Amino acid sequence: MPDNNCQKIKLLKIVELLRQETDEQHPIATREMCKRLASMNITCDRRTLGRDISTLNKQGYEVMFSWQGREKAYYVEDRSFSVPELKILIDAVQAASFITRRKSSELIDKLADLGGSHRAEILKSNMVCFNTRKYSNEAIYYNVGYLEEALVKKKKASFYYFDLDETGERVYRKNKERYIVDPVALVFHEDNYYLMCYSAKYNDIVNYRVDRMDSVALEDEPVSEDALVPETDLAKYTEQVFKMYNGPKEEVVLQFDLPLLGVVYDKFGEDIKVIRSSDTTLVASVKVQISPTFWGWLFQFGGKMRIISPDSVIEEYKKHAADVCE
Repeated sequence: MPDNNCQKIKLLKIVELLRQETDEQHPIATREMCKRLASMNITCDRRTLGRDISTLNKQGYEVMFSWQGREKAYYVEDRSFSVPELKILIDAVQAASFITRRKSSELIDKLADLGGSHRAEILKSNMVCFNTRKYSNEAIYYNVGYLEEALVKKKKASFYYFDLDETGERVYRKNKERYIVDPVALVFHEDNYYLMCYSAKYNDIVNYRVDRMDSVALEDEPVSEDALVPETDLAKYTEQVFKMYNGPKEEVVLQFDLPLLGVVYDKFGEDIKVIRSSDTTLVASVKVQISPTFWGWLFQFGGKMRIISPDSVIEEYKKHAADVCE
């Protein structure tokens, strides 16, 4: 005999089948739907299925139908995510180095399934694996979860912090003493996840890579008032910092060749003031944090980009270049 409990969940199972296995190109015929429900010990015939679909439409599910011969075939077209949206999300997961290979595979499967089984096959069949630099810390999800909780509750967080040696083994900093920090924000920056923290020692922001954390925990102590940084200040900070390396803040005037304008906009934003200094060069004043990665960013452009002020930064840049040549 049919299970009465199964009958009670018939509408839920119909919605589940429609969302997971149908779209406009792949409707499910009335007889096939009844057969699938029967395999779950749920009785259904053509007339009761029609009434069930009508009930769902009255509740806003927008179940559509087309004709397969003389038989109705049902499908749902409206979904939370379109195929292009899901494709972008899947590519972002695959590009993120801090998500391990196993976690990436699991997350990509979940994202693809949001489009239904037929679209999932299309999304995964067209996927190109372009990032082979995946990291190995499988605790990344837990780390993010605890840190996000600390940010929401405005509590301190603690963790062990490590580097990797030449054999790939963990080498813990501070002789594996726990870091206790005042979280400010979680930031995704150039393929890595960082925890921005306020440092009373430096009276400034310091950054830690989330994939280099071990045994993250939430502390009972609230963060200091200085850690409650407005979002507008955080946005300015991420524009100034290079690959999350901290350094002294400076207002630097750059002169660069015209074709590099897009590069400058990409790094510092399109609202910076740019003026033409000649037929082939432009000048822009930008706020940066002076660090080795800032010098490296400049070096890649050779003579096509140069610092024209302040003099102290120019001299430091020349000294850095001389050290490299030696």
